Amino acid sequence: MINIVNEEILQFLHSIGVDNRFISLWNNFLFINNLKFSRFSRRKEELFKAKFPQWEVIRSKVFQKMCIRASRVLSKSITPRETIFISNDKSCANLTLYVILESYTRKYGIKIISGEEDILECRVDCVASPLTLDGEVENNINQIFHGKKIMPISLNTKFKDKKIIYPLINIPESWIESWIQKNILSCINSPENRVSQDLLKFLEEFIPNVRENILKSSMFVSK
Repeated sequence: MINIVNEEILQFLHSIGVDNRFISLWNNFLFINNLKFSRFSRRKEELFKAKFPQWEVIRSKVFQKMCIRASRVLSKSITPRETIFISNDKSCANLTLYVILESYTRKYGIKIISGEEDILECRVDCVASPLTLDGEVENNINQIFHGKKIMPISLNTKFKDKKIIYPLINIPESWIESWIQKNILSCINSPENRVSQDLLKFLEEFIPNVRENILKSSMFVSK
């Protein structure tokens, strides 16, 4: 179902020279995914605010970094006009996932279905997981602590006949928390594994990009 208000906004943005493939719309927020490619100048923002004063434009460098990292995964994992299922849980990671993917409804022509329905009964091409970099690395650490084989969750790319994608797999939860808190967005933080989190915080004092390095190593070992 087309959101008539959003359609009007998209048409207006196009008329003033904004590339709406690089912005996301959600609950009266307009997020800029890529400032350069969107061509959303301050002058164009003034025109937009004059037309839609109830909408808030968010220029977040953290969000733009998240979009860049997600795009590297999405460019390889989705194809144009796919239908993608997203759970409608209230977690901050899930909200981030939806906002990032919203722009791909124009960039790739995808369709997003969000709900609590049985995934197996949904007519979708793939399922988008809100798994973050921290979530994956914590899983790897727990497997090591329990003497289990290291098996990254993100290597599971199929559930029955549904493809699973992980757009947030390279995004630290600290980025998500920073973006959420600064813009006072409503969501629920994911539960933490205290032992794994404490270990990661200790290691990152001595090892730059420790999460990214652990993920790379776990992928290498599992293969």
